[in-house]
Amino acid sequence: MERIEADPEFEDEGAVFDADSLYGDSTTSITSSILRGVDEHGRTYAAYGKSGYGMPIDGDELDRIDMKHRMYSMLLDEELFLAPIGPSPQRVLDLGTGSGIWAIEFADQFPSADVLGVDIAPIQPDWLPPNCHFEIDDVEEQFTYRHKFDFIHSRDFLFSIKDWPRLVGQCYEYLAPGGYLELQCLLPVPNCDDDSTPPESGVPMFSTKVIEASQIVGWSLLEPNNFAKYLREAGFVNIVEKRYKVPTGPWPLDKRMKLIGAFEMQSLLQGASAFSLMAFSKAFGWTKEETEVFLVALRRDVKNLRFHSYYEFIVAYGQKPKNIGTEKEASPVSPSAVSGGSPAKSESVGSPAKPESVGSPVNVELEDSPAKA
Repeated sequence: MERIEADPEFEDEGAVFDADSLYGDSTTSITSSILRGVDEHGRTYAAYGKSGYGMPIDGDELDRIDMKHRMYSMLLDEELFLAPIGPSPQRVLDLGTGSGIWAIEFADQFPSADVLGVDIAPIQPDWLPPNCHFEIDDVEEQFTYRHKFDFIHSRDFLFSIKDWPRLVGQCYEYLAPGGYLELQCLLPVPNCDDDSTPPESGVPMFSTKVIEASQIVGWSLLEPNNFAKYLREAGFVNIVEKRYKVPTGPWPLDKRMKLIGAFEMQSLLQGASAFSLMAFSKAFGWTKEETEVFLVALRRDVKNLRFHSYYEFIVAYGQKPKNIGTEKEASPVSPSAVSGGSPAKSESVGSPAKPESVGSPVNVELEDSPAKA
């Protein structure tokens, strides 16, 4: 796994990034009014859903979601997805659509597609492409859609899903033969290639605690490691999994990776409370004040550019066999080749896990640079 080269400018002790120098005061978003919600811990949460939802649905969180969308677009070389779905998809489902930004951009790019975005909260904008619409739905309940889809997509289902195998199985059932399911999610397990990040510093401590909380309440943040396995068990073929490095700060030398790291740092600064308040309250019984005290170290250390930590962003997709019953046991293909930059290690899905991939049952393609499907 190739290292991300750090910017030597930040090796001096006390080098701290000034977020205001990058973002200024220009960040805005346009969202519809939040029609439902409950106020807890000073944030607004969805009032609908079988298992609840551990993240807020207020304006601050929608801003963060839209910022992350831009970061993921950069990471994937301006692609919304990697599955080879073809040029003219007809019916597309976006699970947990959030602010709706992915569904709206997909509808703009593919006028042939009828795009449905579903979420437990009606927080999407009113101005939409004519081929895009949204519905309130809890994807942990039984699907009741009246037709099948060519492509089903989900991204960053954090603190959302308690039964991933059931969800993947329902997606398989509601895909047309030959259709694709693509799952994208950040894996918040901190990595460091040069031992510059002390285990007791803010990012590792926060990550360990939030993962522990997620497992206690039943929304395990380690489940992205199992995406490829769940696809295979559901009957999908042509399974591909890719992993991309996401720096937790703007410490890389490469300009694109530096900007991606700046986005992720801002997401952590802005979203630390969103990740923690509900989860820590349910898992540990912490008050809002206790949680905010714990987050001080994260907010301090994530700006320390001598700490070269990163997360992984996982993209896994699979195809429903075109001829059900004859292709179900077909072997998955290897990940596609990397385009641009240095090629990452490429291995076929199904072999033993890499040691640094916590809990992962498969080998994957790890990338510092973007790849196109």
